[in-house]
Amino acid sequence: MSNTTASSNSATPVRTRIAPSPTGDPHVGTAYIALFNRCFANQHKGEFILRIEDTDQTRSTARSEQDILRALRWLGLDWAEGPDIGGPHGPYRQSQRSDIYRKHINQLLDSGHAFRCFCTSERLDALRAEQTANKQTPGYDGHCMHLSNAEVSSKMAAGEPYVVRMKVPQEGECVFTDRLRGEIRINWQQIDMQVLMKSDNLPTYHFANVVDDHLMGITHVIRGEEWINSTPKHLLLYQHFGWEPPQFCHMPLLRNPDKSKLSKRKNPTSINYYRDMGYLPEAMVNYLGMMGWTMPDGREKFSLPEMEQSFDIDRVSLGGPVFDIDKLNWLNGKYIREDLDTETFAELYAEWAFDAERLKQVIPLVKERVERFSDVIPLAGFFLSGLLPVTEGDFAHKQLDTEQSRELLQLMAWQLEQLPQWDKPAIEQACRRLSAFKGLKIRETLFPLFVAVTGRAVSVSVIDSMVILGLDVTRARLRYAVEVLGGVSKKQAKALEKTFRDLQDFELPESE
Repeated sequence: MSNTTASSNSATPVRTRIAPSPTGDPHVGTAYIALFNRCFANQHKGEFILRIEDTDQTRSTARSEQDILRALRWLGLDWAEGPDIGGPHGPYRQSQRSDIYRKHINQLLDSGHAFRCFCTSERLDALRAEQTANKQTPGYDGHCMHLSNAEVSSKMAAGEPYVVRMKVPQEGECVFTDRLRGEIRINWQQIDMQVLMKSDNLPTYHFANVVDDHLMGITHVIRGEEWINSTPKHLLLYQHFGWEPPQFCHMPLLRNPDKSKLSKRKNPTSINYYRDMGYLPEAMVNYLGMMGWTMPDGREKFSLPEMEQSFDIDRVSLGGPVFDIDKLNWLNGKYIREDLDTETFAELYAEWAFDAERLKQVIPLVKERVERFSDVIPLAGFFLSGLLPVTEGDFAHKQLDTEQSRELLQLMAWQLEQLPQWDKPAIEQACRRLSAFKGLKIRETLFPLFVAVTGRAVSVSVIDSMVILGLDVTRARLRYAVEVLGGVSKKQAKALEKTFRDLQDFELPESE
């Protein structure tokens, strides 16, 4: 069938969802999409649910899942059904729905809408290289699509690993209507024969997403615009199963002030960062609500209930909304001045500053170094600060010039971003690797880190400090220190990126 059209039954109760992958810190983009899904559902007296998409078992962690749930709850974006509270459409973790996926993949195989692919990674790599050399769009060539039943059975009996791919029309267009963008047409020749089930029998995002949305009764899929080009695959699956597709609404992506896609290299993107820096959740939600949408009366300060009462998703602007921290700072200050009396301010500040979990980590670092309680703030006040007021002069060192310090800080920031786990051994290893790679003594490598992270050349352990502060605050301080030292030009950035690739390939001597 050359054309596929999405529609929605307006009589069906509205159900929306947020479906994050627990593979890292909770992202402000997740909160942004969750907010608009929740507002839309509540506006229509429907339900907003939460599902965990943890099919990537190598990267998914229970800690990340808990961080996501805690961050969304901190923002006040609660849900009617989810992995923590259950509901009639569970389980709400994809890793617990394997039997459901196997049943549905067998339906597609039996109906001839999917096929087993036995191609090795070597063949696929060679195919991709050949297509790239011929300036063709990389994609699967259908090599296994026409295997006979006997050939498939023989390969399976021999234990050859395989994936399951979907069949895709070779001509015509997929035509669907987006709530914000109107009619969208995508040529089927641009759509690859998507893997639906991996060789480990785990589903891919595209397959599990469609099956779960249908079985959980999702009527409106409100998600980021990066998924527009995947919509034909999803609609084809709905068609193959004979299901009514939901209505699609693709939201504009959040942007950095330079209009590039919001990324952690240019802006803190973790909700945890904003919580740890002392932002109010009400101000954070308010600001996310201003991303591509405005109140009918134009006011910039509004509560979540006020947003829900006035919400109209059709008024979302498609121009890329800019996530501007200066604007967020202004709005947060407005909340502090206008909404907090002295008693409430004191209560919320104490709750933030004297967080029990953080204090348990900080006290052992300072207790052996102070003689009076009044010594604590001068020594450890940086734990309760944002960007530190460091100057270029603070980085003066007998063995390091400005360029060396700037390079060490930038390389360390990039190294820390690559760590699979944020803990003391991993950070220590990164510091030793950089030190050995640059041929420096460890104390020389750590010097600019001390200044950037703690604000002083001599302080409590900088590595312990980074563990407590977390990646986002640490990275923000390293990034700021690089700017204080003159910043990195585009030409310098290219040279540094090459150096960083060499650093990644560098083998740390065992003695290190």
